[in-house]
Amino acid sequence: MANFAIMGFGTVGSGVAEVLRLNGGSIAEKLGESLNLKYILDVRDLSATPYAGVAVKDFSVLENDPDLDVVVESIGGARVALEFTRRALLAGKHVVTSNKELVAAHGRELLAIAREKNVNYLFEASVGGGIPVLRPLFQCLAGNRIEEIVGILNGTTNYILTRMVKGGVPFDEALKEAQARGYAEQNPAADVEGLDAGRKICILSDLAWGKEVLPEKISVQGISGLDLKDVAIASAAGYRVKLLGRAVKLSDGRQAAYVAPHLVPADCPVAAVDDVFNAIMIRGNAVGDVMFYGRGAGDLPTASAVMGDILDALQHREKRRNLGWSESAPLAGFDELTMRWYLRGGFPAPAGCAELSDGAVITGAMTAKEAGALAERLGAAALLPVLQ
Repeated sequence: MANFAIMGFGTVGSGVAEVLRLNGGSIAEKLGESLNLKYILDVRDLSATPYAGVAVKDFSVLENDPDLDVVVESIGGARVALEFTRRALLAGKHVVTSNKELVAAHGRELLAIAREKNVNYLFEASVGGGIPVLRPLFQCLAGNRIEEIVGILNGTTNYILTRMVKGGVPFDEALKEAQARGYAEQNPAADVEGLDAGRKICILSDLAWGKEVLPEKISVQGISGLDLKDVAIASAAGYRVKLLGRAVKLSDGRQAAYVAPHLVPADCPVAAVDDVFNAIMIRGNAVGDVMFYGRGAGDLPTASAVMGDILDALQHREKRRNLGWSESAPLAGFDELTMRWYLRGGFPAPAGCAELSDGAVITGAMTAKEAGALAERLGAAALLPVLQ
């Protein structure tokens, strides 16, 4: 029998317990032994729940139990979760998490501890919720040289943009709808300002190229300043507006990563991804483009990925997953990236630009710095990258 514990019994933690209740028999068959939930660590009183018999409030109970194999960290944030994760790894426990903030900011350190202690630190659920993307990236696509990753990495913003595009709903109203449906927090900044997507694209970049990219080092732009007029113009011209995280390996060996709302051609698979769904496209030099699609959040989808990591950690007890990344990546700034750009402002179309309606244009290829200078010179009211 294998024993595991859950730290933090909120949406994800309770979802993991529910997946075990629903699928315990099939999980045991795949694992070759039964899986036992031995502890739930939470500050709340769980005495009136079915889990009263396994509830504890002292982390040292988990830390000092030699029969505890895996710890699931679903506390969130990067303070208490960081301390408990460090201590669990140092105590020789495998750790599984859905905490993208922790992985993006401290993954390099925690993976180094896991390597030293010959245990696994796994985080499939930190990007894309229930969508299997990290394991395919470092395992199934290992024979490729990864060239680019681009994706819709936040379901809340994708829902808001879907309402703006298909319902003609202004941003503020769409945000209120998302909050009423439970998709957005009362303080939605991490979602609508692109911070959540920024953490996820950093994790994808870390795994793709084996070098650390910290969220504070990349350009992040959200959707709070997006004008419904630009959404309508883009739609009429055969584009959809999507908040994308993008990571690229440049020809000079440097990397680039950023988050921004883009115009996406309607025939691109990402353009058709609506509501709270996520999609991640990965381009490899051998496989070409592959896309991973599904629910990017929610209790059971995310718990599904966590449970997959629990089984993976236990199946790699003796020989841990060779997972990790090294020193900081050489990064190109956002201003250096060459793309086409959407500008709106009621000016005559500059040479080399394609005219859209209502005084909007799409430029030829130019760097972000050049596009910004052009937008300033023309007095453009909007400037958005166009996905090619």
